[in-house]
Parts: sequence; C-alpha cells; structure tokens
Amino acid sequence: MNRDKRRAIFERLRAANPHPTTELRYNSPFELLIAVILSAQATDRSVNKATEKLFAVANTPQAILELGEDGLKDYIKTIGLFNTKAKNIIRTCRMLIEHHGGEVPRDRKALEALPGVGRKTANVVLNTAFGEPTMAVDTHIFRVANRTGIATGKAPLAVEKKLLRVIPKEFLKDAHHWLILHGRYVCTARKPRCGACLIEDLCEYRHKTSD
Repeated sequence: MNRDKRRAIFERLRAANPHPTTELRYNSPFELLIAVILSAQATDRSVNKATEKLFAVANTPQAILELGEDGLKDYIKTIGLFNTKAKNIIRTCRMLIEHHGGEVPRDRKALEALPGVGRKTANVVLNTAFGEPTMAVDTHIFRVANRTGIATGKAPLAVEKKLLRVIPKEFLKDAHHWLILHGRYVCTARKPRCGACLIEDLCEYRHKTSD
C-alpha cells in the first residue's frame, strides 16, 4: 500500500470520528490501568460492568489493597481469568505504592514491570492516559492492518513497528482507537462488512463482501 492511500484512509477515519477513545470507562490513569488488565480475554462491556461497582468503593492502589485479593475477586468474578487477574492487580497496587508513590508511571519499562502488564497493556495506558503516540496491537488491529494492507506482518510486534513507521505522524495518537473500532464493528473477523466500510475502495483485501 502506498503512502497516499494510507493517508486517505486515516483522513476518512478522522473525519468520521474526530475524537476516538477507548470504550473502557475510567476517570484516572490508575482506573484505566486496572480496566485494561481486566480486559485481557474479556469484553469491554463486561469489564465496565465490573469496574463500575469496583471503582465506586476502591479506585486507588491503597483502596484496592485494603479490599484484599478475596474482596477484589467479589467485584471481578464475572470476568474471565479473574483469579489470576486479582492476584496480579493486588501485586501491581503494592508495586505502585512502593516504587511510584501510588501513581501510574509514564514509562514503558516501568509499566511492563508491573504484574499483569505486557507490551500491549503498556501501550494502551501510554496512549490513552498520557497521549503518547503508541500502537497497542490487539487481535482487531492485527487483523485490520494485515487485511487492508496498511501494515502487514506475521506477528503483533512486527505489525506494531510497521504501523508506527508508515502512519503519518498527525494520525498516530488516534490511530490505535480508529483501527480497533474499525475491526470491532466493521472489519470483523468472520465476515467483514465491506459494503458498509468507508475505506472499502482504498482497502487491498482480496475477498471483499457485499455486506
């Protein structure tokens, strides 16, 4: 895919949604961090349902530590892998207090050192909470990037690096959200809705549908 076509794609995505953001509900970098940890292999809707009740009673590292692992589980037990996630969140809260003054660090290495936080989660926090031009390549972005031809690669990290290299700088801050939303609602896994896609004529996917 050439540079002009990529620019046209992101111009259209921006025109349709000038201020994209995550569908996870949060009011602070800490709340976002917890929500993203919980969202692994879970829907944003299920996470929002759980965190609405959790954050009403505990939305700081200290408050969640005071809940304890069992107390935390009561709020997140509807989410997949909740036992492991509860353990990681408690350990993360402890590390935030002991090493970062209770604040979420604005640093990739420090974020990735937190239990339950990998590269993708760190990228989401850096981008959404702190406005950094990062690219968190989840299954939606990996699919959309490869299918459209915007950035092809056999592994998420390869796609991430290529997207950061080929997306014009003015779009980088919001590109992560545009691509996720496009993959979630239009360029879906089993049957992409090509007929309803605003970038269909620019996309290089060979097996387009009429839907």
